[in-house]
Amino acid sequence: MNPKVPEWWLKPRKLFFVVDNDSWILPYIEELVNQVNNLGDTAVLCRTHNEIGSGLAAFYLGCTQITPENILRKNPYNLIVHESDLPNGRGFAPLTWQILEGKNMIPICLLEAAKNVDSGDVFYRDKILFQGHELEKELRSAQGIKTQELCKRFLSSPEPPVGEKQHGKKDTYPRRKPTDSELNISLSIADQFNLLRVVDNERYPAFFNYKGYRYQLRIEKIE
Repeated sequence: MNPKVPEWWLKPRKLFFVVDNDSWILPYIEELVNQVNNLGDTAVLCRTHNEIGSGLAAFYLGCTQITPENILRKNPYNLIVHESDLPNGRGFAPLTWQILEGKNMIPICLLEAAKNVDSGDVFYRDKILFQGHELEKELRSAQGIKTQELCKRFLSSPEPPVGEKQHGKKDTYPRRKPTDSELNISLSIADQFNLLRVVDNERYPAFFNYKGYRYQLRIEKIE
């Protein structure tokens, strides 16, 4: 054993993976929990804050609820994944907003949860690359896989990772609403293709208003 490595960093470690809603990411986290357990740690999937115990780390992935401070104190590490080049792009749905901006290289970070949203120390920075044709399910798949990779990268570090403070321009994306999926009938499909890429056909489908009626569209890649 490396004498520099503290005993509490050695396997098996108690880990909690938290998804507090029926998020699209849930299947990826269920798979991640199985992978982590197979690698020698003890990982637990939590659907509420009350299920979180004391251990090495809690990973909050796809969560919508604010975690109380007494829950955060249960683990020395409280980690989240965020898809932007922090501190630029804090806030809500950063991957979606960047696709709408026409970007196909999406930064992604693993960072410490902090009182101010997305302001914690950053452990790792990576990126997700797209080609510009991917639709919502493909975007989410890449995001889910990269989330798994960042969490396992943290846990596979030979020594406890050390985060870095955020520096630079700070801005924040607003929360997206179903009304943000509205198409402009005066613009072409090509002009609005990035919007069509990020709509969810079930939860927030594309739509447009015309002659007093609302019409809903589905988009699917068939070849």
